Amino acid sequence: MFIFNIKINSKNIVKIAFIIMSIIITIFFIISIYKILSESFKVRDEINIPDVSYIEASNYTNILKSVYENIDNYIGQTICFTGYVYRNSDFNNNQFVLARDMKTSKVNETLIVGFLCNCENAQEYSDGTWVEVTGMIEKGNYHGEIPILNVINVTVVDTPENPRVSPPDDTYIPTSIIY
Repeated sequence: MFIFNIKINSKNIVKIAFIIMSIIITIFFIISIYKILSESFKVRDEINIPDVSYIEASNYTNILKSVYENIDNYIGQTICFTGYVYRNSDFNNNQFVLARDMKTSKVNETLIVGFLCNCENAQEYSDGTWVEVTGMIEKGNYHGEIPILNVINVTVVDTPENPRVSPPDDTYIPTSIIY
C-alpha cells in the first residue's frame, strides 16, 4: 500500500486552475478559427439554375440579344415570357414569333423583336393575340442559324400595361444562364 502525501496550498490551486482554463479557452479559440477559415475557403461550384426562367419586359431585349449572339450557351434552357403572336408570310403552320415592339431612337417608331416559336397548335392563336409561352431554347434555321423556342405551354393573357420594350443596354453582360 502506497500513501502519497501531497501538500497543496491555495497559490498552487489558483495557478493550476488558471492554466487549465487558459488551455481550454485556447483550444476552443483554435477550433472556432479553424471552422471559420475552412468554411470560407470552400469552393462552391454549384449554381442553382431554375427549371424555368421567367423573363421580365425590362430585360427581355438584353436576354434576346445574348441568346442570339451565343445560341450554344442557351440550348436546353426553359424560359417563360409574354408577347403577342406575329407571323411572316413564309412561316409554316406551326410557327409564330413571340413578339414585342421595341422602341427605337426615333419618336413613335418601333421594331418587332422576339423568339421564333415552334408550336403544334399555333393555328389556334391569331396574329396579335397576347400569350404567355413556356418553351425550351433550341438551335434552328430561319434565314440562318437562330434560337427557336420549342413551345411546351401557351396561355392566352391580357395585354400588359406596358407592351413595348426598350433596346438592349450597352452595360449588359451576356451569360450562359438566364435567371
